[in-house]
Amino acid sequence: MFSQMDYGLFVDINNLAVTHAFFNPVMVFLSQYGEYLFYLGIVLYWFSRSSKNRRMVTEALLSATIALGINALIGIFLYRDRPFVHHHVIQLIQHAANASFPSDHATGAFVIATAIWMFRKRDGWLWLLLASGISFSRIWTGVHYPSDVIAGMIIGISIATIIHGLLILWKGIDQFVNKCIGFYEDIEKRIWKENKKHHPIH
Repeated sequence: MFSQMDYGLFVDINNLAVTHAFFNPVMVFLSQYGEYLFYLGIVLYWFSRSSKNRRMVTEALLSATIALGINALIGIFLYRDRPFVHHHVIQLIQHAANASFPSDHATGAFVIATAIWMFRKRDGWLWLLLASGISFSRIWTGVHYPSDVIAGMIIGISIATIIHGLLILWKGIDQFVNKCIGFYEDIEKRIWKENKKHHPIH
């Protein structure tokens, strides 16, 4: 019953690629390149040189590593084929016929967006909106079932929330994370000073 509902919803969304084809370029962009906006955001937040942002980025990357690791295990033990393997679909992008469940794109997008939301609510809502767009586009373009992206969303949000809570509760780990960031910043400051010595402003 659930499988039929999942496939039925997939067909409804995937058929939008025909009935609303003018959105296809946006969906293809989000599906293939939307994740790079998250990579760019992480880099920009980190090099803003704000302690709050660096703590946020550290949590986001730690959460993403754990969440995607969980996805890999689920993909092994609960393997599911992509929609285009067994069904005629409107496939707008090329994709390997590997594990479909859960969606790594949805997991990665939501885990980072949630981590950002934990620190910066206003920014976080925008990143969550982008994560939703990426996830929806994976169905639209024919490479994931709805349940794949819903599972990815749940895993991403849950892991980011859990990691944030654990770092607050476990002071030892929290201090270790802060020391790692501080160690990096000490090196960064030394390199910055060296560059200023060798390249004085005239």
